[in-house]
Amino acid sequence: MRRIFLALASLVLLLGDRPAHAQEPSSAQTSPPAAKRELVIGTKQAPPFAIKDANGTWTGISIDLWQRIAEKEGLPYRLVEEPTVDALIDGTATGRYDAAVAALTITGPRAEVIDFSQPFYRTGLGIAVSLTGASRWMLIVNTILSFGFLQAVGALIGLALLVGVLIWIFERRRNEHFGGGARGIGASIWWSAEAMTQASTGFHAPITLAGRTLAVLWMAVSIIAIAVFTAGVTSALTTRTLQGLVNSPDDLASVRVGAVVDSSTIDYLVHQRINYRGFATPDAGLKALKAGEIDAFVYDKPLLAWVVMQNYSSSIEVLDMVFDPQNYGIALPLGSPLRKEIDVSLLEAVQSDWWKQTLFRYLGER
Repeated sequence: MRRIFLALASLVLLLGDRPAHAQEPSSAQTSPPAAKRELVIGTKQAPPFAIKDANGTWTGISIDLWQRIAEKEGLPYRLVEEPTVDALIDGTATGRYDAAVAALTITGPRAEVIDFSQPFYRTGLGIAVSLTGASRWMLIVNTILSFGFLQAVGALIGLALLVGVLIWIFERRRNEHFGGGARGIGASIWWSAEAMTQASTGFHAPITLAGRTLAVLWMAVSIIAIAVFTAGVTSALTTRTLQGLVNSPDDLASVRVGAVVDSSTIDYLVHQRINYRGFATPDAGLKALKAGEIDAFVYDKPLLAWVVMQNYSSSIEVLDMVFDPQNYGIALPLGSPLRKEIDVSLLEAVQSDWWKQTLFRYLGER
């Protein structure tokens, strides 16, 4: 009996050690996690940020950066090419693309329909001009129509009118030639203009003490004014001849400007009220610039410098300036779950030596 009792007790203890809810592992618990789906990444040719060779292989600053992020995060993907930036934005906004990488400028209107990663490249707009320069007559016409020239001419005319009116006030009652109403004022102003330009004033001259004092002062002042005016015009013409029509963004309003349609450059030109001629590609715009059809071509500076360096280095130059600062980023659909991990990997990449080497390889930047 004792043996039977001990056996039953052991059996009870064994049953008590096993949880009542214990079950066999399910197939879902034992199978490995499902592989991440293949991402569809939109891009477009924008050398040196997205370059497609003859074999269809993609390289470039943005492409290399995305590849590094994808490898670090274990994201399988395939690239799909689009012809325009607008197509990339629309495809990303509708969810057709999981991300878009190229040279995409972060702007307010775009941020309303898509999300952007952290910026990975800071740049701005640049201006390309022809090395052959404009004709001398074009330079002269543009100088004459410039605000500074018209301002100087207006100042001289204003002084001549003021002196003419003062001479009329001093002389109208004692000098028959300057007497009368409109006729006397006209004669006084004509005498003032003749004195300013050192032309002959004939036999008519002021006879009062006040009139003659003003005449002497006006002759002395007008000599200095004309000399300064002449020197200023000569300097402006010489500068424009040496440097060309366009030397800064301020000159764009008075010349023929070209830009790529549907690019962020258009936003700047419209905001500044600068008339422009649209081109489908940077290459088309630069061909027009080389042919003399436009005077300046405005585009993202790194993209502009790359195209000029590759195809137009002997005929076109990019001015050494950057304006209207811009940032490039990776485009994502609104609320994309990829944004966090992409941002983390992107920030790690752009702070590494690898990023410095990449920029140097494509742009020569140290």
